[in-house]
Amino acid sequence: MTDPVVIETASAPTGSIIWLHGLGADGHDFEPIVPELRLPDSLSLRFVFPHAPVRPVTVNGGMAMRAWFDIRDFGKAGVPDIEGIEASCATLDAFVEAEIERGVPRHRIVLAGFSQGGVIAMHTALRSHEPLAGLLALSTWLPLSDRLASYPDHASLPVFMAHGQFDPMLPLPMGMASRDAIRSAGLDPEWQEYPMAHAVCPQEIADISRWLQSVYNAE
Repeated sequence: MTDPVVIETASAPTGSIIWLHGLGADGHDFEPIVPELRLPDSLSLRFVFPHAPVRPVTVNGGMAMRAWFDIRDFGKAGVPDIEGIEASCATLDAFVEAEIERGVPRHRIVLAGFSQGGVIAMHTALRSHEPLAGLLALSTWLPLSDRLASYPDHASLPVFMAHGQFDPMLPLPMGMASRDAIRSAGLDPEWQEYPMAHAVCPQEIADISRWLQSVYNAE
């Protein structure tokens, strides 16, 4: 696995945010968002942006690109790449353990992901046997939602979910269905919609900053 992009907002970080990119991107994709969040100097965080492995992706004609798992079909009838999802969840678990070894407790670690990366962030956070600091799921969907009933009870886990109202790749109803599935599992996610496509917008960045500050200042 290629070393991730790591950015520390100050020395001796007291919290970590592990942020997974979307299909075909890499760990540098969300690197510019760190200064755009305009977090206070008093909040010392480590941002970790891993790179997905390169693999063939069925919906893109089998072209090899960075992907957390194969996507065979975006529709509900499509059979998800369970093996690939499980492997990437295990990879994310390893990044969490690495942060713990570096001195950041689990309850100070946020998992974040955009699009395909959000799938891995959601499943990893929700199946964790010990609660994390929070879950940030952007423009994403939730295959294997039937597994939620077997996951631990994390009703108090802070969750921020956002989606573009004009997303042509993952239409808004897919995001809303994922939100509803998480609600049915007992969580109370903050849900935001923005007038954008499959992207991130300035208002969303401001809302993420507010949410992160609330998460890390809650203790």
